[in-house]
Amino acid sequence: MWFAGVVAMALLITAGITYRVGLAKIEDPPAIELPVSLSEIPFEIGTWQGRDLEIPTVTVEYMQANFADDYVSRRYSRADEGIWADAYVVYCSSRPGGVLGHQPMVCFPAHGWIHDETIPSEFVSRSGRMIRCLVHRFHKPAPAYRRVVVLSFYVLNGQITLSEREFSGLLGRRLNLAGDPARYVAQVQISSVLEHSARSLASDLADSILTILPDAEGNVHWPVSSTRTVPADSSATAGG
Repeated sequence: MWFAGVVAMALLITAGITYRVGLAKIEDPPAIELPVSLSEIPFEIGTWQGRDLEIPTVTVEYMQANFADDYVSRRYSRADEGIWADAYVVYCSSRPGGVLGHQPMVCFPAHGWIHDETIPSEFVSRSGRMIRCLVHRFHKPAPAYRRVVVLSFYVLNGQITLSEREFSGLLGRRLNLAGDPARYVAQVQISSVLEHSARSLASDLADSILTILPDAEGNVHWPVSSTRTVPADSSATAGG
């Protein structure tokens, strides 16, 4: 009898440990790596010259809490025209629906911007691809009056979408337990004080962003060579 009691107690302890470990993985799933990191997006494209923007620690913590597996934040300037625009791309795969925490209607109001309007629009990339987007306009009140225009769109498993309904339900909240980098949602934001600047950078940069993100078949078309694509390795994971 005493031996059976010891065995039962050991099983209970093991089950408790297993439950807590499993719960920790659900609450904080390991990050999933892209086959090609977003940091490979070119710093120079056309006459644009980019530099990484410093992200405050509190913002990094927020991004990690909202399951950002990879991200890039850069300012691109065009000296010949004296214009600039910011590019922000975030990739969520470990929990794809986490991208909802990175959308302009969350991030900009959280930093004191007042929303003016959002309208559907489109732009043409360098390769001639028509890309649908949303144009958001925000301002900050006096005395520090400023305006900003944000072009944004999502990439859902290789397909461009503007609808959050496509991934905000159970499918988006479900953990990517297979560690498949081709199951993801990415948010692309191009912003500037001038809409012309934002549109110009979006047109020049979009193709590079879209060739790094896995397409609908899970391939990455980043120009590692001129003749092949990079398959998205579903086993590629990183501890987080």
